[in-house]
Amino acid sequence: MSTTTLTMSDFEQTVTGEGIALVDFWAAWCGPCKAFAPVFEEVAGDNPDLTFAKVDTEAEQELSGALGIMSIPTLMIFRDGIRVFSQPGALPKAALEDLVRQVRELDMTEVRASIAAEAAMQDD
Repeated sequence: MSTTTLTMSDFEQTVTGEGIALVDFWAAWCGPCKAFAPVFEEVAGDNPDLTFAKVDTEAEQELSGALGIMSIPTLMIFRDGIRVFSQPGALPKAALEDLVRQVRELDMTEVRASIAAEAAMQDD
């Protein structure tokens, strides 16, 4: 299997490291989640250098609540410990592949500078 299952105990360690981690928040009763699962698995298989993980929102209600998951499926993407994408809804394969490409191409120095600038504005 190309994806891993995350829980409250290993979520932070998984998403705060170097590299790219895609996290699918889902539930067994959710039709769109079931439709998105094979797409997520297929793209995971095509990108073995990335972390593809799943969080069962029923089993991990505390984690889902802490992250503000209001709708499923929700996809979050982290790069080098920074959440760079978060959106509810199932994606078609082409859209997920394009998203992976865009995250790979991000200039993380620019992302960090933008975050720092936003934080500085909030401090004023």
